[in-house]
Amino acid sequence: MKKSNYPSVLLIYTGGTIGMIENPETGALEAFDFDQLIENVPELKRFNCHINSYQFSSPIDSSDMEPALWAKLVKIITENYDLYDGFVILHGTDTMAYTASALSFMLENLSKPVILTGSQLPIGMLRTDGKENLITSVEIAAAKHPDGTPIVPEVCIFFENHLLRGNRTTKINAENFNAFRSYNYPILATAGIHIKYEYDKIHKADPALPLKPHYVYDTNVIVLTLFPGIQENLIRNVLQTPGLRAVVLKTYGSGNAPQKPWFIQALKEATERGIVIVNISQCPTGMVEMGRYETGLHLLDAGVVSGYDSTVESILTKLMFMLGHGKSAEEIRQLMDVPIAGEITKA
Repeated sequence: MKKSNYPSVLLIYTGGTIGMIENPETGALEAFDFDQLIENVPELKRFNCHINSYQFSSPIDSSDMEPALWAKLVKIITENYDLYDGFVILHGTDTMAYTASALSFMLENLSKPVILTGSQLPIGMLRTDGKENLITSVEIAAAKHPDGTPIVPEVCIFFENHLLRGNRTTKINAENFNAFRSYNYPILATAGIHIKYEYDKIHKADPALPLKPHYVYDTNVIVLTLFPGIQENLIRNVLQTPGLRAVVLKTYGSGNAPQKPWFIQALKEATERGIVIVNISQCPTGMVEMGRYETGLHLLDAGVVSGYDSTVESILTKLMFMLGHGKSAEEIRQLMDVPIAGEITKA
């Protein structure tokens, strides 16, 4: 096989622990030049794959990630879409699930792999998890079926031997290498001696459809978590925030909330003002079923819609995406009932 026939992968380095090095004077972790990252992973040169890289001019800590940078990632991928078979994004772990969720909506008709990965330990450290995460992510991004189509044509997170759908993933551990979990959707692939793909769980793309990138978003969204004893003035102040357009309401169990008349009335008044309120559970596993208990039925009557089994990261970025496209409150409520990137499971 000629080398020109080898698959090609673009490595996009945004920042994060994987590309950090310890400052000998302060002991703090600081970003280093991307070329040093390649030096720390000489195994990348052994791939039967062309690997090129793009580095953010100023690597960022993922706690500084924001929608403008999601748009920048979309632009980089779009401009290089026809030149590469897959993309690997190196990203800090703290907001990786938000970025993966956002990209799943912003890259409409995606038919190539976009794999986000990172590490809990800097790649220059002896016990780093970064090498395996990076090497396997590149392999997955380059992997193709015998007919030449990509095996994983969707936005995913690869971490600690598991490939997860990006908009189903949440960070669950700040200490161990198994930092991410997909509670409500199966693992897409497991990396052992071989990479075992769960082909029936992976998104089926239509390569005939052109990539349709999106760059707009609206961040007038808030997450409101209920707790026993939550005060009326707090709820009302949140719902009357100037410019507020949508609320992710984290309720109990299968979507239950207090039945206090003031609470239901406050929600009803907000939805009548055009604020979209989406109900998701505080439980990481399971689904909101507002018709199951009387407490959930009161929310339905107040105009609250179900987020089904969405993650916070997914529902938040989906709302930002749809609000940015100028959709009305009623249109958004209807679209919350539809999986547009595999982000929910309908009961």
